[in-house]
Amino acid sequence: MFTGIIEALGKVAAIRRDKSNIHLHITSPVSHELKIDQSVSHNGVCLTVVAIENDTHVVTAIQETLDKTNLGTLQVGSLVNLERCMPATGRFDGHFVQGHVDQTGLCTRIADENGSWRYTFTYDASVGNFTVEKGSIAVNGVSLTVVDSKIGEFSVAIIPYTYEHTTFHSLRVGDRVNLEFDILGKYIKRIMDLHMPAAAK
Repeated sequence: MFTGIIEALGKVAAIRRDKSNIHLHITSPVSHELKIDQSVSHNGVCLTVVAIENDTHVVTAIQETLDKTNLGTLQVGSLVNLERCMPATGRFDGHFVQGHVDQTGLCTRIADENGSWRYTFTYDASVGNFTVEKGSIAVNGVSLTVVDSKIGEFSVAIIPYTYEHTTFHSLRVGDRVNLEFDILGKYIKRIMDLHMPAAAK
C-alpha cells in the first residue's frame, strides 16, 4: 500500500531487455536504503526490487505491465517518481494507492496559473473508470485532488513544491501518464453494478 506522496526522483541509468521483459536500472537517493524483494512504486507502478548496487536498484517489468502502463516509454535519462510502501506506523498524507495502474491517460493541456499549474488529462472512459471533483486520483504515482471532472477528462492543480519534486516539471503535452483511480470509488461502482437492477442504472 502506498499513499501517493513521492519520496524521491529516480533516473533511468540503463534498460536491459530480456525476452519480453525489461530490467530498469534506477539511480536515486533512496536506492541504497532498499532491500531485495521490497516493493517500490515507480511512476505509480508497484515493482519488486531484484538487485541493488550502491545508489542504483533494479526492477523488472513484464509484458503485461508494459502493455498497461507508460513504463515502456522510459528511456535512459528519464525521471521516475519513487515511493516506498507505507510503514504500519506512518501517516496517510495522501490517499490509498495500491500501485496497480488502472489505465493510462494523455496530457492534453498545461496552463501556467501564475504560481501554480493546471494539468488536464484525457482517458478512455469506456473502460469504466471515473473521477469526481475534489476526489482523489494518482497520476504517475502522485496523489492529487481532482479540480474539474468530466467524462473521460479531468484536471489537477500542481503547487510549486510538487512541480519541482516530481516528474511534473518534465511532463509535456502529449505525454502518456499512469492513472490509478480512487479505490473507494471503484468499490462503490462495483457494488452498484452487481446489485442495482439493469433498468435502474
